[in-house]
Amino acid sequence: MRKGVMRPGHVQIRVLDMDEAVVHYRDRLGLIEVNRDSLGRVYLKGWTEIDAFSVVLREADEPGMDFMGFKVLSPDVLACLYQELVDYGCQVETIPAGELDGCGERVRFDSPTGHYFEIYAEKEQTGKWGVEEKNPDAWPEDLKGMRATRFDHCLLYGDDVDGTVDLLETVLGFQLAEQVVDKETGQRAAAFLSISTKAHDVAFVRHPEKGKFHHASFYLNSWEDVLRAADLISMHDIPLDMGPTRHGLTHGQTIYFFDPSGNRSEVFSGGDYTYPDHPVVTWDADMLGKAIFYHARELNDTFLAVVT
Repeated sequence: MRKGVMRPGHVQIRVLDMDEAVVHYRDRLGLIEVNRDSLGRVYLKGWTEIDAFSVVLREADEPGMDFMGFKVLSPDVLACLYQELVDYGCQVETIPAGELDGCGERVRFDSPTGHYFEIYAEKEQTGKWGVEEKNPDAWPEDLKGMRATRFDHCLLYGDDVDGTVDLLETVLGFQLAEQVVDKETGQRAAAFLSISTKAHDVAFVRHPEKGKFHHASFYLNSWEDVLRAADLISMHDIPLDMGPTRHGLTHGQTIYFFDPSGNRSEVFSGGDYTYPDHPVVTWDADMLGKAIFYHARELNDTFLAVVT
C-alpha cells in the first residue's frame, strides 16, 4: 500500500579526493554541478530532475554511502511516517532544514542491514537544467560525458535483507518487485523494491557485513547511450567492472564502473515497470549469474566482492 513516499530524492556519497570525484560525476557521468556548501560538500543533479540536487559528495577518509533519501508528498506525511518509524523500533533522528542546502527537515532512520535512510517533504525546485518550463526543447546542447538524466536507485549490501525489506514495506509502503531465493533453504539472497512505477528504487543483496554500498545508478535514454558510455569509459581509462550487457532482473541494459575512490557507478537504460497489482518475480539463487548478467550468465568476482 502506497503511503506517500514518491521517489528516491538523493544519495550522499563519501569520496577520498573531491577534485577527482567531481571529474567523475560531473564530467564523465554528466551530472550538473549546482552548489558547494560551507562544509565542502558538492551538490549535483541529472539534467531532467526538478529538485535542486540528487547527489551530494562528501570528502572523507573512506568511501561508501552516508545515507539515501526519499521524498514524501507533504509535511503531514513526514510527521506521520516519523511516528510509524519510532513505533516500528527504528533509531530516528530529525535533521533540521538547511543542513543540506535547499532541503527542508529530514527524518533519518537506521535499518536492519545497517544502512541509513531518510525521508523529507520539501526541497527547493530549480527545474530541469538547460531547458525552459514553457515550450521546452528536447534536451540541452551542452551536456557533458554520459549525459545522465537522473539519479535512479542504489544497490546496497547487508546481512538482514529480510528485516530491511519488512521495514520498507511495512512503514514506507515499498513494493517487492523482484527477488532471488535459494530454493533449498528458502532464504532470500536479494530483493528489489519499488516505491514508484520503476523496476526498482532500492535493492539489497545479502552480505555478511552491515551497511555496505554496492552502487549508485543513473538513467540514460537508450541502449545507444549505454554503448556511448562504454566508449567514454575506455577513452578516459575509467576502471570497468562489467558490461555493456543486459540484466535478467529488470531487463535493463547496463554498464558498471568505478569512481576514483572505488565507489561503483552504474548507467543503464530501459528496464521493466512495476504496478501495485504486479506479482513478485522470483529468480532461483543458482540462476543469479543470468539474473544479473543475462548474456554472460555468470558473475565476475568484483561484482560480488567489491563494496564500499
